[in-house]
Amino acid sequence: MAVQWLLVCHGMMTLTVVISFLCGQWPIFKGTPFQWIHYFLTFGAYDYFLRFVGFVFGSKGTDVILSVEYFCCDRPNPILQVIYIAIMGSTYFLTAKSSFIYIPGYYLGDVHKYTSFLAVIVGVILFLLTCFSDPGTVNAENVSRYISTYPYDDIIYSKKECSTCKIPKPARSKHCSICNRCVARFDHHCGWMNNCIGERNTKYFMAFLLWHFLLCLYGTVAIGFILAGRVKELRVVHILTVYYGVDKSFRSLAPRVIQWLVGTYNTQILLMVFLAIVSLLLAGFFAYHANLCLTNTTTNETFKWREYISLNKKLSEAKASAAALKAGMSCELKQPSAESKCFGLCGRSSAREEEVKADAIAKRNLYDRGSFQNVSEIVFPLSSRPSSSNKSKRKSE
Repeated sequence: MAVQWLLVCHGMMTLTVVISFLCGQWPIFKGTPFQWIHYFLTFGAYDYFLRFVGFVFGSKGTDVILSVEYFCCDRPNPILQVIYIAIMGSTYFLTAKSSFIYIPGYYLGDVHKYTSFLAVIVGVILFLLTCFSDPGTVNAENVSRYISTYPYDDIIYSKKECSTCKIPKPARSKHCSICNRCVARFDHHCGWMNNCIGERNTKYFMAFLLWHFLLCLYGTVAIGFILAGRVKELRVVHILTVYYGVDKSFRSLAPRVIQWLVGTYNTQILLMVFLAIVSLLLAGFFAYHANLCLTNTTTNETFKWREYISLNKKLSEAKASAAALKAGMSCELKQPSAESKCFGLCGRSSAREEEVKADAIAKRNLYDRGSFQNVSEIVFPLSSRPSSSNKSKRKSE
């Protein structure tokens, strides 16, 4: 019974940490333990560590840590790529070593030894494609082609020059400070890929996410079938009911079967739980990016629109406060009328109208051309189509 409670506690703690890390910054979790855990995991722990190093080793120790941080977080480096290969290789090795001896089994055929290896190879190929493909680098030679691809909306994108590259900035592009280049239809810089995700490699990135979700799900289900086969082959249920007098109900049998599996096949159980958690994370990440692709939006643009709405909210609140202050000052000089009494309310309502208007502008996406067309832009980027190159030639002429 104690083992079961330990497993439940472990699962709850893992789920809490994962939710806090990924979603703790959401407004719904404001003021909750999820927000505090998120802050500690993302900023707090590092901040306390930096203070500790400064207290023990002084400014020299702090400078060393900051230089390591600069190399790891602000410059291109293969650290996370190496970690990915290590995780992928070690997980497959442990799975093969601990579970392949039970294949073929009661539920799985011998073919799964080969399909699992093939699935891992495809995953690595997609990883390499995403890592080393051009995300859509904008330079002086091709900038005219990228400018003709998307129009400026004059809200979050307007005609201006990149202060670093000294070339015009196409709409939807962004200068990546880590890669030190402008990227067309910039989504985000992915540390795992050591590459930007942009117009030309979003399709590889999406294929990578989907395939790795399916790969982890395949591993979870396959190990589950292996364990179920062992329970069937060793007649565990029969032994428990006949020799130990356990009731044949699911409620009585399930805890004892799980306890037996944890004690006998703990490596497989840990691998299955790990793969299940990773598959859920990948499913959520893929769903988020799939929604962006279907609406022709990027991660960078979601942040830009959020900043735009936030700025408009602050401006409207400032205007409402100024109007209320002005009305209050005029009320002190003369007898307040019915008009001046409701002025503050009108100011607040107009501020609310400004917020609603800003939100409506953000939702009216200039680049959304319908789900089918949006997905086709991911698979066949606009800048690589013949029509786009013809437009840029006409503009240059």
